[in-house]
Amino acid sequence: MEHPAALAGPPIDWAALRRILVVRPDNLGDVVMAGPAVRALRRAAPDARLDLLAAPAGAAVAPLLPHLGAVLAASVSWQQLDPDAVPPDADHGLVRRIAGGRYDAAVVLTSFSQSPWPAAYLCRLAGVPVRVGESKEFGGAGLTHWVPAPPDGTHQVDRMLHVLARVGVPPAGARLRLDLPEGARAEAREALAGQGLAAGEPYALLLPGASCPSRRYPPERFARVAGLLAGAGLRVVVAGSAAESALVERAGGGVTGLGVPGLAALVAGSTAVVCNNSGGAHLASAFGRPVVVLFAGTEQVAQYAPRFTPATVLSVPTPCAPCRQLRCPYAQECLDVPPEEVARETLRLAGVRVSIAW
Repeated sequence: MEHPAALAGPPIDWAALRRILVVRPDNLGDVVMAGPAVRALRRAAPDARLDLLAAPAGAAVAPLLPHLGAVLAASVSWQQLDPDAVPPDADHGLVRRIAGGRYDAAVVLTSFSQSPWPAAYLCRLAGVPVRVGESKEFGGAGLTHWVPAPPDGTHQVDRMLHVLARVGVPPAGARLRLDLPEGARAEAREALAGQGLAAGEPYALLLPGASCPSRRYPPERFARVAGLLAGAGLRVVVAGSAAESALVERAGGGVTGLGVPGLAALVAGSTAVVCNNSGGAHLASAFGRPVVVLFAGTEQVAQYAPRFTPATVLSVPTPCAPCRQLRCPYAQECLDVPPEEVARETLRLAGVRVSIAW
């Protein structure tokens, strides 16, 4: 038996809508995983403009997502750890921005631990008549179409498809897909040439970054993995954003300063990717590249693991997982994975046969 308020709104005529706002204001990987939901919306509302409300980090990947129109980038108050990080005026300003879009509907996408209600109430104040989201708890009039949440362990992609299916939008596949914008591959080729790689030369791409320290495999261990792969005959490129330049340097040095499109092109051209539980894993999945994921105990693997691409998830079970911590208060035992194991799995996924015994 569901709550009497669940799905209390009238059926939505998606094909008649002209402007839809998709709300997913968190990390890059979360927006990548929203791709199948956007694809389903496009099929259900073929003539609608689909805009995205995203955090700055997530907004950066929007140019790679098919079917999206404008992007409203905002550091929203309900995603901040510091209650004073976003002044109340910013909420009022966001209401005005949403109102300016004259949206017929807003679809609020969340993880299992996030609430759709703050975004829903801002959309209500902005005059958006149809507001869809899913949650464990009832929150009143914020959502016109409240969908009870699926089990916590549901994969993030499936969770987002679930809320749409309950309001009459059937899935159009669960695979992640991205399109590289013009110039991205040229940017990646230039970066590879700067690392001494010839055009078409196979390489493993190591991405030591992640949104918080608790999810980062130690950069010195990334450097050791790089050395092992190079010793086995596979070229290695270490890369990250401009903000991750110090991290990349500690991991052995490499490519920094690329935007998300250029970094995505590096992923798309790689033989294999090694990364943390971060956006890099979902970029690899979207481009069908083999990926080894160093998965910290901050989250449940089943919610985020790459699918539809060759993947190995490496982690050490610990009693404190999943902890949701930004900084590990212990010794990060969940990521105490030997570099030799990481290198072996990378070479296996890359199809490189070696007889080296580490």
